[in-house]
Amino acid sequence: MFTAITNAFRVKEIRKKILFTLFVLIVYRIGAWITVPGVNAAALTQISSTGLASILNTFSGGGLSNYSLFAMGVSPYITAQIVVQLLQMDIVPKFVEWSKQGEVGRQKLNQATRWLTIVLGFVQSIGITAGFNTLSSIKLVEHPTITTYLTIGLILTAGTMFATWLGDMITERGVGNGVSMLIFAGIIAQMPSGITQLWNDQITGENGSQLWMGIGFIACVVIALLIIVAFVTWVQQAERRLPIQYTRRTTTAPSSSYLPLKINVSGVIPVIFAGSFISTPQTILMAFQQSHGGDTWYQIMTTIFNMQSGPGIALYTFLIVVFTFFYAFVQVNPEKLAENLQKQGSYITGIWPGRGTQQYVSGLLMRLSTVGSLFLGLISLIPLVASIVWNLSQSIGLGGTSLLIIVQIALDLNRQINGLTMKREYIGFIRDGQKPDAEA
Repeated sequence: MFTAITNAFRVKEIRKKILFTLFVLIVYRIGAWITVPGVNAAALTQISSTGLASILNTFSGGGLSNYSLFAMGVSPYITAQIVVQLLQMDIVPKFVEWSKQGEVGRQKLNQATRWLTIVLGFVQSIGITAGFNTLSSIKLVEHPTITTYLTIGLILTAGTMFATWLGDMITERGVGNGVSMLIFAGIIAQMPSGITQLWNDQITGENGSQLWMGIGFIACVVIALLIIVAFVTWVQQAERRLPIQYTRRTTTAPSSSYLPLKINVSGVIPVIFAGSFISTPQTILMAFQQSHGGDTWYQIMTTIFNMQSGPGIALYTFLIVVFTFFYAFVQVNPEKLAENLQKQGSYITGIWPGRGTQQYVSGLLMRLSTVGSLFLGLISLIPLVASIVWNLSQSIGLGGTSLLIIVQIALDLNRQINGLTMKREYIGFIRDGQKPDAEA
C-alpha cells in the first residue's frame, strides 16, 4: 500500500485527490474537538464505558468523547441508508420504481436518504443528550430546558449533515468512499488512546510479577491482532471466479474472461450497519430512563440491546449475519446480472442464460454469504467475548469491528489508488503511441 501511495504522489492529478482527502479529514478531526455550547463534556467520563457510548464514539471517530459538533458522526446517515434500502424491497412502490430508473432514480433515493437522516439525527441527538444527562452524577447539560435540548439537537444534526457532505466531497473529488474514510480516519485517531488504555488496565502493579504479567498479556494481544489482520486480509481478497464466454466475436469482447465474486461480497458494510442499527433502540430507551428505569420491560430491553451482555452480543452478531446476506444481494443483483450478460452476448460456462444464470448466481451468493457472515460474525464476536472474560473496557471489545473496518477500507483504498495509477499509465501509453501518427 505504501508503494502504491508513493507511486501515486508522482502523478499530479492523483496527488491532488490524496491531498484533498487529507484536507477534508483534517477539517473533520478539528470539528471532532469543538464541544457543543452548553454541554459539560467531563460528564461523559462516567458513562464512556456504556455500549451506546462506545458504538457512537467508534463511528464518530472519538467525537462523542468531547461531545463535539460531530458527536453523532455519520451514524444517522448510515441508519437512513439501511431503512431506504429495506423499503426498496417491494415495501414502498415509489422507492422500488426509483430504484429502476438509473441515475435519476438514484438521485431521488439519495435525497430521500438525506431527509430521513435529518429526522433520525434530530431525534437521536435529543434522545442521547437527555439520556446521558440522567446517567451521570455530573450534569451533561448545564441548563436542561426544552430550548437547550432543541438547540443541541439542531447543532448535532447540522454536524451530521456537514459530515455527510464532507464524505460526499471525498467520494467526488478525493480517493475512497467518503463516509467510510471518515470512519477510518476516526478509528485511526483513537488507536493511541486505545493502546494507552489497554496499557493502563494491565500495567497497574508496582511489583515485577504484575508488571511482567501485564506485558505478557499485551504481547499476546499484539500477536493475536497480527494473526487476525493477516486472516482478515486473506479472506477479504479471496474471490470465486466464474468463467465467462461470448457467443459472438467483436473487436471489444474477448473470447473468454471471468466474473469475480468475493467470498465476502458485502465487505465491512454489515458490521457498520449492525453497529448503527443497534444504537437506535438504545437511544429510544434512554428517553425512558427516568420514568421507567425500574420497570421489568425496561430492564429486559436494556439487556437485549446492551453489547456488554450475552443477549446484546448475540443480537449484534445476528444482525451482522442478516445484513451480510441482505447486502450481498444488493451489491450483486442476480436478475440484473443475468440481463446484462444476455445483452452483452455472454454467458457463464455451463449455465443456461437468463433464468438459469439468475438461479445459479443466487445460489452461489447464498453459499458465499454463509462463509462471509460466519467470518464477519466471528471476528466481531471474539473481542466482545474477550472483553467480558478479561474485564476489559467496551472500547477494547469493539476492537474487532474497528479492525475489520480498517483492513477493508485500507484494501479498498489501495485498490482504488492502484486503479487510478494504472489508468493514468494506460492513457499515457495510448497518447505516446498516437504521437508518430499525429506528426505524420
